[in-house]
Amino acid sequence: MSQSPISESYALTSVDVALPPMERFEEYLQAKGKRITQPRRILVEHVFSKHEHFDADALIEELAQRDAGPKRVSRPTVYRTLNELVEAGLLRKMDIGGRAVYEHDYGYPDHDHLYCTQCGDLSEFHSEELVRLRDAVAREQGFRVTGHKFIVNGTCLDCQRKSRRQKRKVDLI
Repeated sequence: MSQSPISESYALTSVDVALPPMERFEEYLQAKGKRITQPRRILVEHVFSKHEHFDADALIEELAQRDAGPKRVSRPTVYRTLNELVEAGLLRKMDIGGRAVYEHDYGYPDHDHLYCTQCGDLSEFHSEELVRLRDAVAREQGFRVTGHKFIVNGTCLDCQRKSRRQKRKVDLI
């Protein structure tokens, strides 16, 4: 999924973390009585080597292209490890367009999304006004906020421009 640039007033800031994602995941696994296997290590390194939204199928395809042979990460291991990464607080799972999409959660600031229902573009933004509104509503209701997911569905500027373009005879073929 691509990400459109967002204005500086809504841009995300960096967050400092005490441990790198791999060490944080190892701590989580140890607490659960599990160990870090080579396939888990490959998967975590790949997921945290770049920041992008992804689904399990895209991840499986990327890993298959990257790692052929005995170090290959199996489909069940991918699904199981993604769930563990969510439980460990390293990834966030969102339902977008009827499928599970993952993004970094650990070491990444709270943010929200604009989702283009036509092309699948997913843009991140942060809004202090939205946080203040959320907190005010929660306070009024005596509600303790532990987080939120806000996804605005709509049509991105590029898709709007494409739909406004006049149809040509060649488009009808």
